Amino acid sequence: MKKLTLILIIALWAGVISAYAQCCNSKVAELTSTDTALAEEANEAGVKAYYFHATRRCATCQAVEKVTKEALKEHYGERVTFVSIDREKDSENPLLEKYKVNGQTLLIVNGDQVKNLTNDAFLNARTNPDKFKAKLKSTIDAMK
Repeated sequence: MKKLTLILIIALWAGVISAYAQCCNSKVAELTSTDTALAEEANEAGVKAYYFHATRRCATCQAVEKVTKEALKEHYGERVTFVSIDREKDSENPLLEKYKVNGQTLLIVNGDQVKNLTNDAFLNARTNPDKFKAKLKSTIDAMK
């Protein structure tokens, strides 16, 4: 019985360690000003990609941001704006309420058109980034 208990404790401990190792505190330049966010939204026409995330992010969360930025730069240069918003640090950001964001979310916005690519991003950003980039491009092209 003691051996079984010890094995279960070690397995639980290993699981906690591996889960913790996948997340980290990432320091990324982010848009955090509420006024700036609303002003940008109102004044700038065109397509925007909003990535809402938590302060602590796992490898997949980081990959979503990285691959999204790469795809936007490759296909659109400066014509599509990317905005990364930490939901925890900027919890008063009006975009959170406007788009009803409550978790990791990737939205492509053009005026009143809003496309949620969160599922595609999290399914493919690490394992099949080219597939995700193609989906992102086709979504943006369809919004123009």
